[in-house]
Amino acid sequence: MSDPSKIAKNLQAFQIAINAHDRENPTHDAYGIGLAHFDLERLGFDEGEQILPGITIHGDDGVTGNFRVLCNGDHDENLEREAEEADMVEAVAAERQIRIAPGGGEREGF
Repeated sequence: MSDPSKIAKNLQAFQIAINAHDRENPTHDAYGIGLAHFDLERLGFDEGEQILPGITIHGDDGVTGNFRVLCNGDHDENLEREAEEADMVEAVAAERQIRIAPGGGEREGF
């Protein structure tokens, strides 16, 4: 079993992260914490163990020393939309370049 103060600090960090997640994503429900398998063993948690009301521990391939809040929402949706917008900007910018001359006129293809 791990040091009780270590477990208490981790539980506090888990609760803070879950509260922040729920506040920023009111349409998503958090159901767990993802930990690297090494951290599961090091801290003495079992896969599927309930650590907070409605929150269970899950092993994942994450980086040791970090954890993830697991939820039923799709956070990648916003990342995909931002990537699509960035692609659109790049495509438009590649079509035509305009340079404003010091006198206010414009020149193409500088």
